[in-house]
Amino acid sequence: MNMVFKTTLVCEVFELVRFILCAVWTVLFLILSLPLVLIALIIQLFSPMARAKYSQVIIGAAFRVVTFLAGTRIVVKGRENVPDGAVLYTPNHRSIFDIIITYPLCKGQTGYVAKKETKKFPIFSWWMSLMNCQFLDRKDLRSGLKMINKCIELVKKGTSICIFPEGTRNKGTDPLLEFHSGSFKIAEKTGCPIVPVCITNSNKVFEDQLPKIKRTTVYVEYLPAIDTANLTKEEKKELSDRIRGELETAYTKNSAE
Repeated sequence: MNMVFKTTLVCEVFELVRFILCAVWTVLFLILSLPLVLIALIIQLFSPMARAKYSQVIIGAAFRVVTFLAGTRIVVKGRENVPDGAVLYTPNHRSIFDIIITYPLCKGQTGYVAKKETKKFPIFSWWMSLMNCQFLDRKDLRSGLKMINKCIELVKKGTSICIFPEGTRNKGTDPLLEFHSGSFKIAEKTGCPIVPVCITNSNKVFEDQLPKIKRTTVYVEYLPAIDTANLTKEEKKELSDRIRGELETAYTKNSAE
């Protein structure tokens, strides 16, 4: 019994150490990356797309360090399902690690849709803007429409967009929350493919035992892309339920592994 207690204590200490390491790395990166922000702004004077690609490389590398320090093992499935060109990624959402895990995996330049409150964090929000991320005010419908239109412009220029259809993190026991059908307007208006992304176990990294960070295997599965260019009106109406059903099936399957 005493041995079990000691083993448990050691594990908890390691989990706290992982949290401290991730926190320290994040703070150091944000401070030390300020000169890199300046370089990104200079690049923007010549090419906004080059600026976004440069920023994605920097943040992708920083996120990989976080997953390494967290002891997170990532198992990726279905990468072959992501077509070339701009797409709309629609992942389920259970953890702040969802972005950290999936962003380095994105094929091509990609901007994420984040809640407006994220803009309160200096330097981090600057990097997000540099990567063509968009900020959504869920309480302002007009602002939301402007954000969707901006995403449509980006997709037409070749930038993929990642949006969480649930609208917020799922903190419950159900596999998924209800979807916001407006999340798919970007694809419907541009005809770009939709790639549903099933993320499993990400909540076990941090949220389930915060502030500790637990060594976890996270599954990221890219489901077959949905061609929206040729959908009928009826198929567009059923699009939200179709994607939610596919993600729930994949989530249940991956949770059992």
